[in-house]
Amino acid sequence: MTSFAYPLTGLVTLITLIVYFWMAYKVGKARTTHNISAPRTDGPDDFLRVMRVHANTAEGLLIFLPSLWLFALTLGDMWAALVGVIYPIGRVVYARGYYAAALKRSTGFTIGLLSTLVLWLGALIALAMQAIAAYL
Repeated sequence: MTSFAYPLTGLVTLITLIVYFWMAYKVGKARTTHNISAPRTDGPDDFLRVMRVHANTAEGLLIFLPSLWLFALTLGDMWAALVGVIYPIGRVVYARGYYAAALKRSTGFTIGLLSTLVLWLGALIALAMQAIAAYL
């Protein structure tokens, strides 16, 4: 059996993708509930909120996942996982709030955003320090 150096970061990645899959399922369910066939993206607010949660999370994953892995590669698996696991928790809080009412989304959004910012800044600083050490 081959050893994988980043098992915790890998688990956080999979947990995050499970949360994203749950959101995609909710969109499909909302389409059925509100009788909205693809490719339509308009409908009642209850449908639009579910769809926006999924779309906003897709947008956030483009920043979160590379930041998570660059942080893990530069600062370690354990630290990346500890900071990174906050993101899917924040996304669940965000989704549950947004599903109820658009104005209830900010707490979860902030939780996920802070996790991403810590990962991004940590990776940036670590990579800059490594580049300076290697090339200057």
